[in-house]
Amino acid sequence: MDDHDLAAALAAEAGELLCDIRAEGGEVGDRRANALLLERLARERPDDAVLSEEAPDDPIRLTRSRVWIVDPLDGTREYGEPPRQDWAVHVALAVDGVAVVGAVALPAVGLVLHTGSAPALPVAGPGPIRVAVSRSRQSEQVKHLVDALGATTVPMGSAGAKAMAVVRGDADVYAHSGGQYEWDSCAPVAVAAAAGLHVSRLDGSPLRYNRPDPYLPDLLICRPELADDVLAHVRGH
Repeated sequence: MDDHDLAAALAAEAGELLCDIRAEGGEVGDRRANALLLERLARERPDDAVLSEEAPDDPIRLTRSRVWIVDPLDGTREYGEPPRQDWAVHVALAVDGVAVVGAVALPAVGLVLHTGSAPALPVAGPGPIRVAVSRSRQSEQVKHLVDALGATTVPMGSAGAKAMAVVRGDADVYAHSGGQYEWDSCAPVAVAAAAGLHVSRLDGSPLRYNRPDPYLPDLLICRPELADDVLAHVRGH
């Protein structure tokens, strides 16, 4: 398999496992999905490094051009509240700091979106702009953006679910300023970029991965025709 197909296959495998063991809770799900992904990557891409939310950070990754960045279970809380569907599995490959390969599985709806077969961006619908937001932790910057755009909100759980809502046409903007890590955004950013969406930091700068500190606090994914307005509003707040 090439890297795109591998990412999609691994996200699907981890998602199937998580569905099978969901009754055991999020802690078990995190651990089991992480073990599956690490074992498969060690077998399929032994020369590549891995950065995972659920594994100790190995500094050898900083010496490698190719680094797989994974979140075995994005949305542990949502996963632990069946029948919620707004959780995901992220599998991405960063090459020289750029998210070039990605797969985001939405296992509860039986869907894997990936860069090997880039999703077609739906035509924008009528009505106000829709912003995907957290159900419980909206930052002041995002609240300002919603007001400035005259937007409606689409509340949901995990970062991957929100990003894929924009890819799938269920939302128009996903802006985050509340603090994230590289594994939260790498796979969604790769998929969103492949679909033709705008992806950046909230200041408009490029998203870079495999940095010494994996903390990557903010993110913007939106329809390309909205990018200038969104960036102007978030920069001005």
